[in-house]
Amino acid sequence: MTAHLTVDQMLANARARLHRLEAAEAAEAVADGALLVDIRPQWQRDTEGAIPGALLIERNHLEWRLDPSSGARIPEAVDHDVAVVVVCSEGYTSSLAAASLQDLGLHRATDLVGGFQAWKAARLPTSA
Repeated sequence: MTAHLTVDQMLANARARLHRLEAAEAAEAVADGALLVDIRPQWQRDTEGAIPGALLIERNHLEWRLDPSSGARIPEAVDHDVAVVVVCSEGYTSSLAAASLQDLGLHRATDLVGGFQAWKAARLPTSA
C-alpha cells in the first residue's frame, strides 16, 4: 500500500525548505528588487484589499507566468535567480505555491508569513 501525505504534511514539507519572510522583511525584499506576487483570486482582493505594486497572478497561472522557459511567462521572469515573495490571504496556499516555484528552479522563491492579513496588520501599504 502506498503511503499518502496529508495536506498538513505537505505544508510542513514546503515550509521546511522556504526561508519565509515576516511582513517587514517582505517589504524590505521588495525594496531590494524582489517580486511580490499576490496569488489571491480577484474576489478576495476586492474583499480584503490589495498591495500596491504587487504582481497579480492568480494561483492557477503562477507556474506558467514565472517559469523563465514558459511561452506564457511575464516579462519579469527573466531567469531562475529572480527573488519572488508569494502572498495569499493568510500564508498557507502561498507556502505550497512558493515550494512549487522552487521545484521549477526558482530557488529564491518564498512566501509571506501570515499572508495579506499580516501585511495589513503590520500597517504596510494597502489599497481598498
